[in-house]
Amino acid sequence: METLHLTSEWDKTFPKSNKVEHRKVTFNNRYGITLAADLYTPLNASAKLPAIAVSGPFGAVKEQSSGLYAQEMAEGGFLTLAFDPSYTGESGGGPRYVASPDINTEDFCAAVDFLSVQENVDTDKIGIIGICGWGGMALNAAAIDTRIKATVASTMYDMTRVTAKGYFDAEDSADTRYAKRVALNAQRTTDYKSGQYALGGGVVDPLPSDAPSFVKDYYDYYKTQRGYHKRSLNSNDGWNITSSLSFLNMPVLQYSDEIRSAVLVMHGEKAHSCYFGKDAFAKLKGDNKELHIIPNAVHTDLYDRKDIIPFEKLAEFFQTHMGC
Repeated sequence: METLHLTSEWDKTFPKSNKVEHRKVTFNNRYGITLAADLYTPLNASAKLPAIAVSGPFGAVKEQSSGLYAQEMAEGGFLTLAFDPSYTGESGGGPRYVASPDINTEDFCAAVDFLSVQENVDTDKIGIIGICGWGGMALNAAAIDTRIKATVASTMYDMTRVTAKGYFDAEDSADTRYAKRVALNAQRTTDYKSGQYALGGGVVDPLPSDAPSFVKDYYDYYKTQRGYHKRSLNSNDGWNITSSLSFLNMPVLQYSDEIRSAVLVMHGEKAHSCYFGKDAFAKLKGDNKELHIIPNAVHTDLYDRKDIIPFEKLAEFFQTHMGC
């Protein structure tokens, strides 16, 4: 395992709960990358617990939304694990700031590996939560990993679809994708010559006056005291530009209609991304799938708005479908 340098301070964007125990842990995926995570356990828990792994949003770190979800679900009686994906945050892997539909799906499965060997976890009751772009990764993980008994995709993006087709599929043509490939492969050459990988930049800053409302929402979360974090890609310099190449060719929801375990797709009614959730849900099969639309909520409301995120519903969903 790689040697990681983990902070010992509480540097989350949310206050620490006095109802759970928290500690840092590490585990490795099957590509040999060591991942850093926060483990949350209900206070005074004695019996084996149902467990949930959480990650996302795309470009965030475990000190942001995923940690909040994990802590809230731990207060509800679950052992939870919020992790930084490969190449980001406190997790290992190089070069830094790379995203991959395959490796990031594996990150979820590796989290299940870790939870499966914990003495205080009921290994028949493991679920996952993916937020934003990790909602699509979570569905991909549920399609491949039969150990996952229940999955929540919250305010999800299908990162492969938006990369290949643009928002609302407005760039869905072979010529447009070819132009993207030309530009990205030219960037590969530039990167190789320079010996370093150029970053795409995080959320735009300063914010243009004519920015779309959803970009303003991202700015309000990632660039202000509300959600800024020094290790967050979206709060700072963003992803390696050429990460987009693999997302052009690898649709993550290819086999989502074969998921047999329970799935809850949760989205805000006014989220620009809501069509991702609705379309993903429409492809799912079985009577253990549910679509929950939250009135008046925008995309980033489901990052941290505890007055909007229905944590009680999430707990009920996992309890029902994991037999808690």
